[in-house]
Amino acid sequence: MTLIKSISGIRGTIGGKTGDNLTPVDVVKFAAAYGTVLKKKTATPKVVIGRDARPSGEMVSSLVTATLQGLGIDVVDLGLSTTPTVEMAVPWENAAGGIILTASHNPVQWNALKLLNEKGEFISAQDGEELLKIAEAEGFDFAAVTKLGSYVKKDEYLKKHIDAILALPLIDVDAVAGKGYRVVVDAVCSTGGTAVPMLLKAMGVEVKELHCEPTGHFPHNPEPLPEHLTDIIREIQKGKYDLGIVVDPDVDRLALVGEDGTPFGEEYTLVAVADYVLSKKKGNTVSNLSSTRALRDVTEKAGGQYSAAAVGEVNVVTMMKDVHAVIGGEGNGGVIYPDLHYGRDALVGIALFLTHLAKSDTTVSRLRAKYPAYIISKNKIELTPGINVDKVLEEVQKKYKNQPINTIDGVKIEFDKEWVHLRKSNTEPIIRIYAESDLEAKADNLARKIISDIKEIIS
Repeated sequence: MTLIKSISGIRGTIGGKTGDNLTPVDVVKFAAAYGTVLKKKTATPKVVIGRDARPSGEMVSSLVTATLQGLGIDVVDLGLSTTPTVEMAVPWENAAGGIILTASHNPVQWNALKLLNEKGEFISAQDGEELLKIAEAEGFDFAAVTKLGSYVKKDEYLKKHIDAILALPLIDVDAVAGKGYRVVVDAVCSTGGTAVPMLLKAMGVEVKELHCEPTGHFPHNPEPLPEHLTDIIREIQKGKYDLGIVVDPDVDRLALVGEDGTPFGEEYTLVAVADYVLSKKKGNTVSNLSSTRALRDVTEKAGGQYSAAAVGEVNVVTMMKDVHAVIGGEGNGGVIYPDLHYGRDALVGIALFLTHLAKSDTTVSRLRAKYPAYIISKNKIELTPGINVDKVLEEVQKKYKNQPINTIDGVKIEFDKEWVHLRKSNTEPIIRIYAESDLEAKADNLARKIISDIKEIIS
């Protein structure tokens, strides 16, 4: 079963049986439920939609558009776009919400409906729960023929998005252009292949395009992890490049590669960008519980306060607003810069990083070396379905009660500058165990120690 329904949207594999996969029937049902939620808030809603380049995108977009029009909702279609561009277009259009048609880093057979509110941010848990109930009951009331929604296609928003980035006070286009940077871009044959080169060229950067034709046929696993960056690493090692840039299909995650072909580390994308922002603007930062401690170190060194949120972009954004963070995001390469908008945005991350690099007058590898070195060990332990995972986590918490513990999302235990984070899966009987230390062996040992504790508890 590959249809995953959550409060923030619906995703699944294309084809198959209704209710088990993301079929046309399921797309229509959830688009109708979303539109119904919006119509309860405003009599004449407008929705902005946009999609990544995957082959199912056009079909899914047509289904969503027709369904919303059938509810009497006006649709503004950005066509091939990026997640952050759609997020910014929602308030620019004074729309009631937005839908991004993308499965993000998932393989080509997947697609999804990511649902936004009137601010261009992910919908609340309350709205999400209401949507799921409406979808389950299929309680839709479609419009009469005289009240069908309108449709318009607009292609100017990507440029508007980039113009807004370049207008930010912390972006120094002249400093970047003056360096004469040569950059390789791997956009995994999706919409980043249009967006990223457009931004770089506007900043005076020479661009080598790799997998930038938006065919939607991903040339490698689209998640920007080090093991999937072999193509761009080979290209960098062949020529004199200053930087490699990799984005996922919807351009909300950013991975970097140094001039020597060494991955910068997606955990450190946010760290480097935050370092630059904090050098110009004092304030606080936020990332999720499973992200590197390096952000906390950089923040405290700059005189700010670091806060950890539950995993999930909506949780990070909520805490960022609560603590008035000047920068935040997630360790998966997701940069959230509130001066632009509250959403993960690889494009603003690129512009901030390049400005930081130019003003530091150094290489990418040397810049990376200045940050605290941490390694995260990612593990999981499978449990039999009858085991009470919550009870297991409670017992682990009791065992380490003398250590600093955070329980807003599973259990995170701190050991000086090391930590371990345990979270239960919502879809299968496993516990995810992430551990971080300054050496890989130490992180692995810490994870193994906690796994041993869990096995002892359930034995």
